[in-house]
Amino acid sequence: MRLKHCNNFHDFRKLAKKRLPSPIFHYIDGAAEDETTHQRNTSAYNDVDLVPNVLRGVENVDLSTTIFGKKIDLPFYCSPTALQRLFHYDGERAVGRAAKKFNTMFGVSTIATVPVEELGAIDTPKMFQFYYHKDHGINSAVLEKVKASNYDVLALTVDTITSGNRERDLRTGFTSPPKLTLSSLFSFLSKPMWGLNYVFREKFELPLLKDTVGELSNVATSIGSYFSTMLDQSMNWNDAEKLSSEWGGHFALKGIMSVEDAKRAVDIGCTGIIVSNHGGRQLDGSRSNFDQLAEIVDAVGDKIDVICEGGIQRPTHMLKALSLGAKACAGGRLYLYALAAAGQAGVEKALGLYKTGLERDMKLMGCTKISDLNRDNLRFR
Repeated sequence: MRLKHCNNFHDFRKLAKKRLPSPIFHYIDGAAEDETTHQRNTSAYNDVDLVPNVLRGVENVDLSTTIFGKKIDLPFYCSPTALQRLFHYDGERAVGRAAKKFNTMFGVSTIATVPVEELGAIDTPKMFQFYYHKDHGINSAVLEKVKASNYDVLALTVDTITSGNRERDLRTGFTSPPKLTLSSLFSFLSKPMWGLNYVFREKFELPLLKDTVGELSNVATSIGSYFSTMLDQSMNWNDAEKLSSEWGGHFALKGIMSVEDAKRAVDIGCTGIIVSNHGGRQLDGSRSNFDQLAEIVDAVGDKIDVICEGGIQRPTHMLKALSLGAKACAGGRLYLYALAAAGQAGVEKALGLYKTGLERDMKLMGCTKISDLNRDNLRFR
C-alpha cells in the first residue's frame, strides 16, 4: 500500500501501521483502559442523521471560519500532539507546512520535537499547547519563549492532571525516546527505514524541555510518568486565570467537558474552549466530546469560540459538529496517521481529502457557507 492508494482516514491508518514500529503505532492508536470513550468519540456521530436541502444554488462553497480572531480557510485544524518526530523525521515541520498550504491553524505541543522558534516562523495561524509544570520556573521559561515566537493562541491543557491508564503503552513498553526490549526488538528491526531515519537524521529531543526535563530527551521514560510526576496536580482556576493574564492574548482551555467549566472559562477571560476528552486517552468512560457539544454551545457559544476536538474521521462528522454550533473542529489522529504514512505529503493529502469531501458534502446539504449549517440539518436517533 502506498500514499496514492490512501483515500480516507482508515487508509492512512493502515499505511501508518505498515511504516511504524508497533510500540509507536500503538502510542498514536491507543487510548485509556477499554478504550470505550475513544470508540464512542467516533460512534457518537453515527447517532445523528443529516437532513439535506436541495435546489439551493451551491456552485460556490466558502469553507472559511474565524477562530481566536484569525480567519482560516477551513473549519478544521491540526490539534497539538506530542513527539511528532517519532512518527516521521520531519515531525511538526511537515504538519506546519501542510497547514500553511491550506491556510489553517496548526497546534504545537509543549512536548514538541522541533524548536518552537522555528515553527513560529511558519506563516499560518498557530496555537501553542501549554502543560503546567510543578516547577514554575519551567512554566515561565516556556511562556517567555512562546511569547517571543509569534503564536496566536495559548491553549492550557486541563485534562492531564495525571496520566490516563493507557494499557496499550504498558503492553508495548512505549517510552520516549524509544527503548529496545526483548519483546519490542523484532518490531523495530522489521521497520528498517524508520530505524535508519531515527538513527541518522537529527537527534531526537524535546527542545523546549531538554534542559529542564532531561528525562524525556535523554532517558527512556513513559509519557504517563511525565504527566504524573512533572505536572502540577494542584493547578486550579486561579492558576489558569493568572496564566491567561501573563499571556495577554487569545487564551483557551483544552479539555473542557462540562457546562460548569465552560462557564467558568468565560469568567476567567478565555476567548475559546476546546471540548475534548484527550482522544479518549485519559478518563475512560467519560462522555464523548460530540455528545457534550450541544449543551456547551448553548451555555457559552455566544460568548467564546467553542471547538469540537476528537473522533473525527469523515467530513460528515465535521458537518454535524458545525451544525451543532462549533466554530471549528480539530483532531490529532485526523492527521497523525497521514504524517506517519508519508510526512508532509501525507498530511497535505489528508487535509486535501477533508477539504474536497467537505465541499462536496456542503453542496449535498444545500449549504454554501459554514453559517448555513444549523440544527435544523440534524435529527437525533
